[in-house]
Amino acid sequence: MPSIAVIPTYNEKQNIEELISQILETDPNIHILIVDDKSPDGTDQLVREAAKRSARVHLLSREGKRGRGLAGITGFQYAVREGFDPILEMDADFSHDPKEIPHFLEAIRSSDVVIGSRFVAGGGESGRGMHRRLLSRAANKFTRTVLGLAIKDCTSGFRCFRRRVLESLPLQDMFSEGPSIIAEVLCACKARGYSIREIPIWFKNRGRGKSKLNAWKVLIVLWNVVRVSLHPQPTVHARASGSISK
Repeated sequence: MPSIAVIPTYNEKQNIEELISQILETDPNIHILIVDDKSPDGTDQLVREAAKRSARVHLLSREGKRGRGLAGITGFQYAVREGFDPILEMDADFSHDPKEIPHFLEAIRSSDVVIGSRFVAGGGESGRGMHRRLLSRAANKFTRTVLGLAIKDCTSGFRCFRRRVLESLPLQDMFSEGPSIIAEVLCACKARGYSIREIPIWFKNRGRGKSKLNAWKVLIVLWNVVRVSLHPQPTVHARASGSISK
């Protein structure tokens, strides 16, 4: 089955065309799903034009309440329903380098979940000030501690899943509307016994466009991490990992 990269967007007009082009070049079988929250800057229109040029580009234009978590869940549900395997997720601002995608597709052949990690050997980040780096590390440590996760980079949004993993998760019942969806999905994967592997990535601060993260949103994310800890996932024995043929 073809793989797919799920990318939630909001006002990413400055990045989206080049990002789509670079992702399509990484693998001849990869598709792209842009889940756009009705960006007022016209991001969705650029994606529609890209979809006319390539059948591997798909667009879901969401109505109603915006949110990284809501868009991500919508994208996962679409990818599962359409039979894509494996399923990646990444950001639209080039903080996640498309050139890393082949490493994910290779690693997922022997794992259930693959996380792009800044905090394992070979990983790192650049372009952000000391304050932002310390905040990121603090949020990650908080998440690891509260949720009891052994994963080094719990807040990474650059990830890859086997389709059957997402298919088994209660996506429709998840409550995270924002970035805390990352932790909520990880907890559900851990509870079901899926193998989780981290591979190194180099996180780059966005070069174009404006970050949606602010101090208030960080507090909301941390509170939702606590909420995730108060809603323990049922422990389910996962099927043994198998290889993916390409």
